[in-house]
Amino acid sequence: MNLILQRKPACYLTLLGILTLAPVQFAFADSGLYVGGSVGSAGVELDEESFDFNEDDAAWKAFAGYNFDILIVDLAVEGGYVDFGSPSGRVTDITGDFDLDLDISGWSAFALAGVELGPVGVFAKAGLVGWTIDSTIGGVGSAEQDGTDPAYGVGARFSLFSLEFRAEYERFEIDLDDVDSSDLDMVSLGVVWTF
Repeated sequence: MNLILQRKPACYLTLLGILTLAPVQFAFADSGLYVGGSVGSAGVELDEESFDFNEDDAAWKAFAGYNFDILIVDLAVEGGYVDFGSPSGRVTDITGDFDLDLDISGWSAFALAGVELGPVGVFAKAGLVGWTIDSTIGGVGSAEQDGTDPAYGVGARFSLFSLEFRAEYERFEIDLDDVDSSDLDMVSLGVVWTF
């Protein structure tokens, strides 16, 4: 056996190289149009001099984009709809205790840049979110606010042919009227299909 290996080392090294590189070649994300969806958890934090509200709820999003796969670097543009759920909680301020129920959704647009390391990749994203928040206070009063604010995030992905699995963290810098500080974030897992 050793004699055979000594006479044909180039053949074995070539075969080993092909077997090692083949999965990597087929695992890279494809260039082109893609669609996807994710589920996860969204949290909203409202800080005011008289009260704090920090609650989360189940969330989901659907999105589409175009990926420009340039060797190791991935560049993409992406837009989608996100439902941040309906976080609710009890708030105490100088007027007493009351229930606050929120219904939050929005449309997002992002530019993505990432790096592929075989079938695994990491990426960052930055863009805008056009959001709408419907609030109900104490079950009696209601209000609606909307706006467009910056958004950004980071993520990791695993590609297998045209299928991609994503894990993401996104931050949405929403600016609510009459609130000192308001932030919205989302953690999600998703699946992407490239055509």
